[in-house]
Amino acid sequence: MVGTGCQALRPDGIGFTRVSKTAKKSGVRPRMKKYLHAINIGLQNNLQYRFNYLTRTLFGFIPLFAMICLWRKIGGAHHSGWTESQMVFYYILVAVVDAGTAVSEDDWQIAADIREGNISQFLLKPMDYLWYRLALFFSGRLAFVAMAAVPLAVFIFCFRRYFLLPPDAATFALFLVALALTALLQFFISFAMAMLAFWLLEISTFIFILFAFEYLASGHLFPLDVLPSGVRQILFLTPFPYQLYFPIQIYMGKISGPDLWLGLVTQGGWVLVAYGFARFMWRRGVRKYSAFGG
Repeated sequence: MVGTGCQALRPDGIGFTRVSKTAKKSGVRPRMKKYLHAINIGLQNNLQYRFNYLTRTLFGFIPLFAMICLWRKIGGAHHSGWTESQMVFYYILVAVVDAGTAVSEDDWQIAADIREGNISQFLLKPMDYLWYRLALFFSGRLAFVAMAAVPLAVFIFCFRRYFLLPPDAATFALFLVALALTALLQFFISFAMAMLAFWLLEISTFIFILFAFEYLASGHLFPLDVLPSGVRQILFLTPFPYQLYFPIQIYMGKISGPDLWLGLVTQGGWVLVAYGFARFMWRRGVRKYSAFGG
């Protein structure tokens, strides 16, 4: 899938010349047109793997179903202010947020591009590799949501008595903003991690360590409220709670007022920090790559 996407979007002059001419006629900036073109091609490539997306979605529901059954059995987490219904609803929202924001194979594909030398074309042509990969990330999420919509709807239907709509339209709008920031935060962190491929031949160990920590610290396994307050406060000094737990809190109405706005500002700040770190890793990596004749 990596090779197909890169070959189809190779900035070989002819393809991007057409894009530039089209952009001039339509009044859209050529640079933006290139990345919209990347999203379009990415959607076409990703939709070729519909069966993979479908099976991944179905198997992804297995641990969530197990956690729901567990919390229903023990009757929720009343000592942390969570009822059984709220806990089941929380895991439903975990599935929803994951479908729209999770980084699936982007870090592996970026690392493969570096190892195989595919990034050389981006050092010579007028296309920013980070924005190119971000375009492919969003196209992948759109394709995944399209494929996961039916099984996700079935999953929600099975637990429909626990599912609630957001309190009001404003809350839902803020949830969507937090969801978009969550997607950006996840991508930039994964991109920065993938840059280790400039220095290391195999980065799978680091990716798995990061994934394991994210799974616990972002609230995938359980709501962070069930943790001791001291541990929870430490976690909120990291970007991980803003990768899943925070947008779910908004949707459920468990955070509001000044705390909500402070959380959004903090989440946006982490996005900027992650972006800056991703840029830093890219520049250092390219410098090393060029020094060795890449």
